[in-house]
Amino acid sequence: MPQSKSEAQRIRASLKHPVIDADGHWLEFGPIIVEQLERFGGARAVEGFRAFNGRVSKQLTSTQDDRKRTRRAQEAFWALPTKNTRDRATEILPRLLYRRLDEFGMDFTVLYPTAGLGIPFHPNDETRRATCRAFNRFIAEFFGEFSDRMTPAAVIPMHTPDEACAELEYVTRELGLKVVMMASMVRRHIAAADGARSATWFDMLGLDSEYNYDPVWAKCVELGISPTFHSGSRGVGLRNSPTNFVYNHIGHFAAASEAVCKAIFLGGVTRRFPQLKMGFLEGGVGWAFGLYCDLIGHWKKRNREALEETNPANLNREMLTQLIREYGGKWIEGKLEQQAGAPNVATILERDQSGATGGIRELDDFAACKIKRAEDIRDLFVNNFYFGCEADDPLNAYAFNRKANPYGAKLNVLFGSDIGHFDVPDMKDVVPEAYELVEDGLITDDDFRDFMFVNPVRFWGEANPNFFKGTRVEKEAAALLAHERTSA
Repeated sequence: MPQSKSEAQRIRASLKHPVIDADGHWLEFGPIIVEQLERFGGARAVEGFRAFNGRVSKQLTSTQDDRKRTRRAQEAFWALPTKNTRDRATEILPRLLYRRLDEFGMDFTVLYPTAGLGIPFHPNDETRRATCRAFNRFIAEFFGEFSDRMTPAAVIPMHTPDEACAELEYVTRELGLKVVMMASMVRRHIAAADGARSATWFDMLGLDSEYNYDPVWAKCVELGISPTFHSGSRGVGLRNSPTNFVYNHIGHFAAASEAVCKAIFLGGVTRRFPQLKMGFLEGGVGWAFGLYCDLIGHWKKRNREALEETNPANLNREMLTQLIREYGGKWIEGKLEQQAGAPNVATILERDQSGATGGIRELDDFAACKIKRAEDIRDLFVNNFYFGCEADDPLNAYAFNRKANPYGAKLNVLFGSDIGHFDVPDMKDVVPEAYELVEDGLITDDDFRDFMFVNPVRFWGEANPNFFKGTRVEKEAAALLAHERTSA
């Protein structure tokens, strides 16, 4: 008896475009991954891989009191689908996933690691580089035979531009990989805090970094790579509950993405590399909408010309003194004469709030962006940044609300299934959940087409016209890119 079609298949059959999953996940199966990492990178690569998993396991096997005492965050327990055994097998077996993609209503998927998300953060230079290199060699081979319907994301270490450029060269030219996941929020030691070895700060790559990362962005352009970021901030700052995982988990991808995106924007990266597209995954688009609006609002009040409104040098001291004497009443009367050496009220006020600027060399925080008008922010933000959104997030509709988004902007969102993780108990439900926005009248069919097909093709295909060559969606992607070129 033929198996009945899933709801996802019925939806897919009704669409006039393919469905591209921009952020699925696969789960590294222990016996295989350890064996293959040792094969490709030796004991050091195995050590680097086990370090991340070892840290998580240590916290999950510690007591609640131990975590409170050391202020360590509660990690994700029971974090993978298990009751749905077929899905559990699917996340570790590419061949099974390949056979089930039609059942999920998907034509093509980009797959990110799970445990591998942590390997580019290993503090030891040699271990980090060896682990990333071995991991990338393994996934190129592991997923190679399924390339017409899936492609894995290579892991790029970012502690220095040199190591990033070297791995970018290797994964593209030697391994033929097309998607990269860059480490962001690189933890660095605070040199001035010699007495506290644990004192660190996070390098956001685009602003106030120890390094100039422009060679990395230039290398991406050269190689036809659209970098993606998939870092989280669970256990960092205010997301550090030793007892409550949900407290730590909510918003942590969004917070990490906002920090890096904001640094890259204010660092002028999109001004210097207008053709470079960057993706920020799994945090949704709500934070991006807020950041876009806040950048515009802050520029209007904090651009160099606007700062003259708050420049202490522009204060009319005589007028202020006169007004305070005239309207100060009993709260001011008799107090002015008590301030020895104060020729006027303005001088007294400036003792509490001086005109000091912290010694910064450039007063305009937007100087690197070279913004002349507020609309420039739209062009430098919307055109370059793409935001990974999960199917069940109702805030996805904000991306398409041109009436609410300043200057009629439509933010670029990428459909991310997140299959393989705890928030997807049934892989067949993902596409139907995404389609609910259409059924509820929150987005149009054209919006859904952008979400599921157009935006991922633009994101990867404009940088690398051959990205979808040889895939299930090659014909449709080529037609879309050709149309984009002729209508530009």
